[in-house]
Formats: sequence, structure tokens, C-alpha cells
Amino acid sequence: MELIKPGINLNFVGMRYKAFLASVVVLLIGLAAFYLKGLNMGVDFAGGTLLQVKFSQPTNPDAIREALKEEAANSTIQQVGSKENNEYLIRTDAMPSELQALSQKFDRDLAKAFGEGKATVLRVEMVGPKVGEDLRQKALKAMYYALLFIAIYISGRFEFKWVTSAVMGGVLMVGIYFMEALQTNVTYLVVAALCVTLVLCWILKLPYALGALVSLVHDILITIGIFIIFDKEFTIEVFAALLTLAGYSLNDTIIVYDRIRENRNKDRKQKFDVMVNDAINQTLSRTLLTSTCVLFVLLCLFFLGGAVIHDFTFAMLIGIITGTYSSVFVASPILIIYEDLTKKGLKPKRA
Repeated sequence: MELIKPGINLNFVGMRYKAFLASVVVLLIGLAAFYLKGLNMGVDFAGGTLLQVKFSQPTNPDAIREALKEEAANSTIQQVGSKENNEYLIRTDAMPSELQALSQKFDRDLAKAFGEGKATVLRVEMVGPKVGEDLRQKALKAMYYALLFIAIYISGRFEFKWVTSAVMGGVLMVGIYFMEALQTNVTYLVVAALCVTLVLCWILKLPYALGALVSLVHDILITIGIFIIFDKEFTIEVFAALLTLAGYSLNDTIIVYDRIRENRNKDRKQKFDVMVNDAINQTLSRTLLTSTCVLFVLLCLFFLGGAVIHDFTFAMLIGIITGTYSSVFVASPILIIYEDLTKKGLKPKRA
């Protein structure tokens, strides 16, 4: 099955600067939103208390917030499961010393507002600020190492520079270890390490890894920016979605990169930008079919999957769109820019 007729030749690389401008605008909007609103960290990362409450009659978040205004006036209340179940998740930054006491206090307040036996606290979980900070640090490091190993894989897969990329990865990991020993802030550490990785990819002549990394960072930052704009909570489920979409985005990029390498080996005299554009057109049908199928699945999960996975699927929906876009308009054109700036040509070896 083909959505696109064979032999189509749309000029994607000719639109690369307009696409870069559009990406920069979207990223700047996300950055401005981060500066103005900040990231809405969930209980997992910020610390706090999570309660799941079941009501015997239909209610709404405002009524629950009013009933719990003494302990959870600024809480986030979200319905979970089907509407008929009347179950809600209550996330609050309250940090009581005794979970049992908090549960009993909530029981009393809910009984007072909704009637005796009308509301039941199903579970109470608390994440301390220290645990939340540890989770944030581990999440950042997990994301960084995922991107680093992707860079190593791409370098070996497309440029046969396993040793160079492995040395680069080893040096960066040792550097991070020593910086951690010096108690450097993990956020700054990971951002700095990521920037160094991109610079090393350029210096060590690893353009495929460079393009893939920039594309992945682009997708992740846009997804985070949209979450900030819509004031959605950044929870551990959302973080899992970011890691998942990194893998998906890489899948699309590898398909295009593979075709570029094949075309390069067939005709080394052809202009590189024409070769890249041909590769994008030749893989366009497969890219659209794959993305469309995944999109349909995610739309079903988003509308029918319930509130528990709502934010996960929302992040994945954004990621599928940005991942498809970036494989065509970010990852591939970066190879052309690298070629133009270095004037040395990309000469991948025959597989």
C-alpha cells in the first residue's frame, strides 16, 4: 500500500530554512512559557501527597476542592476511570507527618461535605521532597544517557565509527561521574553534557549522530513546551512518554538516513542536497503510513483510554507529529548544512 505515488519529487530540503524558522519560533514560545509559568511538576517530582477517592454519587472537582479546602486548597483533582465510577485522584503539595492521620482527616471532611459513607479514600501515597528531587535527577540523567547511547549507535550504524563514538561516550560518562562527586547541580550538568556531546559530534565528524540528536532534542523540547503552555502536570508517566517518543522519532530518522546512505553508495557524483531530497521522497509513503497508524492508535487511547493514561497519550500525540516533522525537516537538512559548512563531503562506507 502506498499513499504517495512513486516518482514524486517534492522539494523538502528547499523549505529547510523556513522549517528551521518555524521550529525556532515554536521553541521560543515554549521557552517564554517556561520563563513565565515554569514547569508544573507533579507529585512524583515535586513531592506531595496523592489520594484516590471513590464517591457513591456523581460530583465534580470544584465540590471536592471546596470540601478539602483546609488541607488541599491548591490541589489538582482529576477524574480517573469511567465517568460512572466517580473516582478521583487528588494531588496536593501537603506533606503530613502521618499518612494515616491525613487519610482520617480527609475521610471526616468528605463525610461532612458529601454525607456519611458517600466517599471512600481508596489509597494515600506520599512522596517526600528529597525523593522527588532524587527522581528528577534520575529522570534527567536517564534522558541524557538515552540520547548519548543513541548518538553512539547512530555513529556506529551509519559512519562505522564505533571506537570514536564509544570513546566520546566513555569520556562524557566519566566526566559526569566526577562532576557529580563535586556535587554539581544535576540540571546544569546534564544540559552542559548534552551541549558538549553535540559539539563533539561536530568535531569528531559524526554528522548523522549530530542530526539525530538535534532532532530528538527538538522533539522533546517542543513537547515539554506544549505541556507548559497547556499547564499540564509533568509526571513520571509523561517522562516515560518522552523516552518512548525519542525511540519513535529515531525510527523515522533512521529510515531516511538509511536511504540517504544507499543513494550515496549508488551515485557519489550526485549533489548531496538532491540526494537527501530524493531519499525523503522515496521514504515519504512509509513515513506517513507508519505515523498515521500510530496516530490512530494514540487517538483511540486519548479519547477512550481514560484519565490515567491521558497525559501519556497527549505527550505521545505531540511526539508523533513532531517526530515525523523533524525526521524530514530537521534531521535530514542538518546533514546538508554540515556538508555545506565543512566542504568535505559525507562518505559513509559501504555496508
